[in-house]
Amino acid sequence: MSDRKREILQIAIEIIADEGYSSLSMRALARASGMKLGALQYHFRTWEMLLRGLVEYIDEAYKSARDSLYPPGESPGVHEIAVFLLDDLAGQSLSSDRLWPQLWAMQQVEPLVSDLLEDIYANYMADLQRALELEGSQLPRAEALFLMSLLEGETLFTGKGRRWESDRKAVREAILQFIDERYGKKP
Repeated sequence: MSDRKREILQIAIEIIADEGYSSLSMRALARASGMKLGALQYHFRTWEMLLRGLVEYIDEAYKSARDSLYPPGESPGVHEIAVFLLDDLAGQSLSSDRLWPQLWAMQQVEPLVSDLLEDIYANYMADLQRALELEGSQLPRAEALFLMSLLEGETLFTGKGRRWESDRKAVREAILQFIDERYGKKP
């Protein structure tokens, strides 16, 4: 992916995070990117191509962050996965506290976004399920879904600008304490 495409996608993320997903259109993105619509369409010919590029860009940021922490072939434990998702280092450049709630809403009206986001979640589910299997869980898939719900819900309730943002640190500690008591910490 070219640097210019990355720049355009970062601007799209800022529009979604700052103004809401309904404010993102090809024209609005072209304007915010300082280009004509035709120039934007050189990079993303259609709305669908833009959405695919956007979700791929987000997925790439998370994969890159994960791979920098856990080399290929190394299986992180439940605690490590939870810390990765709670601390959301990859999401800092993506304004993820504001972006993800908008993406969740966007997937209700854009089936393509729903399908693409499910692919991202499937990767984290697979990591969690593998870690839970190694921990000897009797219901690794169900527990992985439970933990994903817990970890994703934390963003909805304690994310930046949310009503319970001031409780975020305590909620993080409570989640990790629960995980450590249930599964232990990987040495």
